[in-house]
Amino acid sequence: MEPDVLVIGGGNAALCAALMAREAGANVLLLEAAPRAWRGGNSAHTRNLRCMHDAPQDVLVDAYPEEEYWQDLLKVTGGITNEHLARLTIRASSTCRDWMRSHGVHFQPPLSGALHVARTNAFFMGGGKALVNAYYRSAERLGVRVRYEAPVDRIEVKNGRFVAALLRNGERISARACVLAAGGFESNRDWLREAWGQNERGEWPADNFLIRGTAFNQGVLLKHLIDDHHADRVGDPTQAHMVAIDARAPLYDGGICTRIDCVSLGVVVNREARRFYDEGEDFWPKRYAIWGRLVAQQPGQIAWSIIDSKAIGRFMPPVFPGVKAHSLPELARQIGLDEATFMQTLNDYNAACRVGRFDHTALDDCHTEGVAPAKTHWARPIDTGPFFSYALRPGVTFTYLGLKTDDTAAVRFNDQPSDNLFVAGEMMAGNVLGKGYTAGVGMSIGTAFGRIAGTQAAAAALKKGAQHASA
Repeated sequence: MEPDVLVIGGGNAALCAALMAREAGANVLLLEAAPRAWRGGNSAHTRNLRCMHDAPQDVLVDAYPEEEYWQDLLKVTGGITNEHLARLTIRASSTCRDWMRSHGVHFQPPLSGALHVARTNAFFMGGGKALVNAYYRSAERLGVRVRYEAPVDRIEVKNGRFVAALLRNGERISARACVLAAGGFESNRDWLREAWGQNERGEWPADNFLIRGTAFNQGVLLKHLIDDHHADRVGDPTQAHMVAIDARAPLYDGGICTRIDCVSLGVVVNREARRFYDEGEDFWPKRYAIWGRLVAQQPGQIAWSIIDSKAIGRFMPPVFPGVKAHSLPELARQIGLDEATFMQTLNDYNAACRVGRFDHTALDDCHTEGVAPAKTHWARPIDTGPFFSYALRPGVTFTYLGLKTDDTAAVRFNDQPSDNLFVAGEMMAGNVLGKGYTAGVGMSIGTAFGRIAGTQAAAAALKKGAQHASA
């Protein structure tokens, strides 16, 4: 039976769209490219949702008002964001949790201490995998049909209207409305190479990128919509949620546990054994996602986070043990860096430290003077053995190149919104995220626009159905 609404994708945004369309009375079919065991896309690796709130609410402490959320987003994006759509996302984040709970999502009690996010982020009990499993159970209970291992390679569009989807197996599925929520192109190595190109050292940086999430986000539909249907696009193809992760992480699906969280508590050096950025710029929820791009710009796309014993116990322990040495020269030799340059870098940094009242939970007054780059917070000499090093590579979570949209989530062609083709999640996140990232905002965007897209698609489909019935 032809569905009223076809949802292409299987992560948070797609599921939100499918659930909202079904609740609005539409017959819904969801196509997930991955096998059932790998369903959920990058959403399965998530942990939390950044939420606006004007007063303490259930699992959120204190207040995180709209203007502060907006200023945080403005800061990390450097102003490369659509304020109208950003504020829509922010406001929607304050009202979605009851709906999420109605579909089986549970939230855990507030976190405190070093994670520093109990005020701004609501954490899913069981993480993102539990969230997508809850949504799939709810979808199936409500009668949403789900097909796995059903990748869509192309869609038919006529005069800006969705007509049908063509699956890789040759099958054609028509529908009265469609929601595209099939992710970015971060798993497509050829496209990453094309986007990043070759640097002045003759390297292809993308060859050294690791993918934190799913292997199924190949960007096939995104490329098809942009190249073949000339859909309006937004964003820079080199911009992405990119984190510095353990260089020993797997190529795909390493997830949150591969992140290295001790960057702010020590120094980071490149292959030439030199520092290249302020390790103490801000708390990790606002600044952890700049480090992947910073490492991507270094020789060989590799760097090392260096700490001493004073930092132990103050950050989330990595999955893999670091390289351990009882002296800094020994550490340099173990990780293969030039010992003389490494020692000059560390000695210059240590001499520049102006230690005040150290507090890794606040923007403290421990800083450097007379060294470049400066370290503006949490600067303490690295002088207490044993010493540890963690090799870092760029870890891509999702890309920001996407389809331009508006507050109806409609795909646009020549600046005209389609009346039955909608987009949500990574495929449109670049409207809000031109660059940078702050923890939990990806799930805020996916949830907000997934719900809008599902509602709009159901309305378009049911309107079309009513017209056919009256004819």
